[in-house]
Amino acid sequence: MTNKRVAIITGAGSGIGRNITIGLIKEGYHVVLAGRKLATLQETIKLAGANEKNSLAVSTDVANPQQVKNLFEKTKAKFERLDLLFNNAGITAMPVPLEHISFDDWVRVVGTNLTGPFLCTQEAFKMMKSQDPMGGRIINNGSISAHVPRPSASPYNITKSGITGLTKSTSLDGRAFNIACGQIDIGNVSTEMTQKMSKGVLQADGSRATEPTFDISHVVDAFLYMAKLPLNANVPFITVMANGMPYIGRG
Repeated sequence: MTNKRVAIITGAGSGIGRNITIGLIKEGYHVVLAGRKLATLQETIKLAGANEKNSLAVSTDVANPQQVKNLFEKTKAKFERLDLLFNNAGITAMPVPLEHISFDDWVRVVGTNLTGPFLCTQEAFKMMKSQDPMGGRIINNGSISAHVPRPSASPYNITKSGITGLTKSTSLDGRAFNIACGQIDIGNVSTEMTQKMSKGVLQADGSRATEPTFDISHVVDAFLYMAKLPLNANVPFITVMANGMPYIGRG
């Protein structure tokens, strides 16, 4: 038995994943960073002030089953257990009407946003069920788009709806093994991906409008609240959003 807390963060090289990783390391977690670009993962480690003893960067395409297995094998070899998985990696496609989405873009978005979290959840279950003490926590990065989709973004909207289903299934199937699962839905947090919102975003009525954003530190705070709960407590779903964004109500 150990007091060491170990987390895997996918998409840890930028944005939400980077900031969550830094937050976890500051909380004393040992963190495994996963992402396609090893250089950006190593930059995150440097920004967090981490060292080789409490961090590990693993170049990983979460849509690739063998690379996902390699990620979890390396985690087990270095840290022996897994207490927290953050399924965060996600991408979008070019904004075009549904009928014009290319098959390649569909496969690419589904692979990263939905197949990837499923594969990582499978491997996390295997580790969490077999370790002592048994169990752990999985947090999925959902999206407000799962509830109120944006126009011309069908692959992203559909995969984020799928994440909500994955969260529910994971929570149910993990219950007997002390595995908790929750989802954080984030709306208009200020990152590289949301810079365009200051220039106007396509609305459902065809108009374009600027939308407010909010500081990413509030996402980190909400995530850490979920992550640090004892395994006999859980937040199934939490929404953190910019107040005033077009979400509740009609516009």
